[in-house]
Amino acid sequence: MALHPKGFDLTLERIRRLLARLGDPQNKLPPTIHIAGTNGKGSCAAFCRALLESGGHKVHVHTSPHLVRWHERFRIAGELVDDAVLAQAVARVAEANGGAPITVFEILTAVMFVLFSEHEADAAIVEVGLGGRADATNVIDRPAVSVIMPIGLDHQLHLGDTVDLIAGEKAGIMKPDVPVVISAQPYPLARDVLVARAEAVGAPARIYGEHFIAFEEHGRFVFQDTDGLLDLPLPALPGRHQLANAATAIAALRAGGFVLTEAGAERAMQAASWPARMQRITAGDLVDLAPQGAEIWLDGGHNPDGAAMAAEFLAAREEEVERPLFMIAGMLDTKDALGFFRVYEGLVRHVFTVPVPDSEAGHDPVHLADLALEAGLSAEPMDDVRSALRLLAESWNGLERPPRILIGGSLYLAGQVLRENGTLPD
Repeated sequence: MALHPKGFDLTLERIRRLLARLGDPQNKLPPTIHIAGTNGKGSCAAFCRALLESGGHKVHVHTSPHLVRWHERFRIAGELVDDAVLAQAVARVAEANGGAPITVFEILTAVMFVLFSEHEADAAIVEVGLGGRADATNVIDRPAVSVIMPIGLDHQLHLGDTVDLIAGEKAGIMKPDVPVVISAQPYPLARDVLVARAEAVGAPARIYGEHFIAFEEHGRFVFQDTDGLLDLPLPALPGRHQLANAATAIAALRAGGFVLTEAGAERAMQAASWPARMQRITAGDLVDLAPQGAEIWLDGGHNPDGAAMAAEFLAAREEEVERPLFMIAGMLDTKDALGFFRVYEGLVRHVFTVPVPDSEAGHDPVHLADLALEAGLSAEPMDDVRSALRLLAESWNGLERPPRILIGGSLYLAGQVLRENGTLPD
């Protein structure tokens, strides 16, 4: 197979050619929820899946990237794809491609369409890989609903260096007469671009803060739209930002014509899960290396807006129970590490920087530590996560509460942590 030399090359010509050779499986999907955005796509997908499954529906789910195994990208009727089924689908897609230049994501997207079209389900949830307009998933002409999650600065090399340009790329998944749900937007300019695009395309828009909203009241999650209130448990996914993510999922299902009951929504809020997004790790090989009683969180957020959500959650934890906060961070050199670290100034006591495993694009830990220092944090480079945890355990004086530890900065690092800890996503 001749992989495209750029790795990323945003165009739909190659994927459309390949899908045509496969019989256009993208046109044979069950009702589909198509999700774009900078942050929160996976969380929205997790809530949509939980909401649908709580109502007894079988659901296909496509997410990317994977954390540990390629299989995580393809959930078929509720179950991760079987090894033999995946291998056979990849072989068929490669044969259909006929050796033409193609990117890895395009091959995987074609595999997803083949798998989803050939297995029965009541709904499909398809997460965009990068951007929207020219993303390989954007060949679905008539999804049940399009969803735009919060827009921020990320992948600027491919999508543009301002939030309005990035929002324009994400808005490219909107289709005429297909409802679009626009989640809470941290940047008014991005929101304006999205709303204008929906009007121009003729996509009926439901906008967070205008047509629906979410808030916490008396320890409960309250969703409100023009149809009334839902009084639900707080989402199982931690962090205040998950209220808006869950609300967007509810609004998306309603806009897409899916049946949703309050009893089902109540079950879904408690059942939703999404690995490596403020995931608490309580047992495993890496946990055993940390100071006894340490509270360990894993988060794959890798841009300043994602860091802000994690920092808000950790600050709230600090108000509940005081613990010194340490960070173990690894990042790709394509990310805004300085902006990422600045979010944690005054919150994190010390940062251990580590390599990103199996990536040639990872920041050198020494340089990453320098960036953390420039952001006003105390920092030092380490060989790996294990070394950082061992050092922290060996140097812990026991006079304070056991520390709170955040491991993050990269989904690739998060995947390695889950693998080494022995807690694989399921």
